[in-house]
Amino acid sequence: MKRLRPNATALVAFLFAAIPLAPAFAHTGTGVSLGLLSGFMHPLSGADHLVAMVAVGLWGAQLGNPAIWVLPVTFPLVMAVGGLLGVLGVPLPAVEPVIAVSGIALGLMVALSARPPLWVAAVMVGVFAIFHGYAHGRELPEAADAVAYAVGFVGATGLLHLSGILIGVLVGWEAGARVVRACGAAIGCVGVYFLLAAVGVIE
Repeated sequence: MKRLRPNATALVAFLFAAIPLAPAFAHTGTGVSLGLLSGFMHPLSGADHLVAMVAVGLWGAQLGNPAIWVLPVTFPLVMAVGGLLGVLGVPLPAVEPVIAVSGIALGLMVALSARPPLWVAAVMVGVFAIFHGYAHGRELPEAADAVAYAVGFVGATGLLHLSGILIGVLVGWEAGARVVRACGAAIGCVGVYFLLAAVGVIE
């Protein structure tokens, strides 16, 4: 298996370097520009969203073809539907707890190198995507263009999936596979933190 090329590694580095700047950029501009930028930065500014989306890419890379592309395509497509529900204000219960659970569940799948049937993995990813999309939709800035906002958060989600896939190719090496599983365990721990916060156990 080929090693990551420098430009791929640079993409991952840039993506994570941009995270601290997300809150500042997410509230600038108007109309289309505000929508695109806010949508793009929203998944990057919340660790609960970020780790789950990276986990989708990691898990897809572990599972190999066709999951390596089915899961990262399923998530943003279904997430866009969830975003529409959020924009429309359709009631959806337990959004934050389910988002936290997505980090736990997806992280656990990666940590255990779980290999369920493809349809099970796709349904699991799709269900969680609805809640992530809904949360994005509910955060649509008042002056922002909704379509541009959706394009932004779907695009950012795709890049986070890609970063997970690029890290996930390490499974081709024994030591790399352990690193990927450790990333899954770390993601699960982040999910536990957000779940405890969502139910009010910690602040």
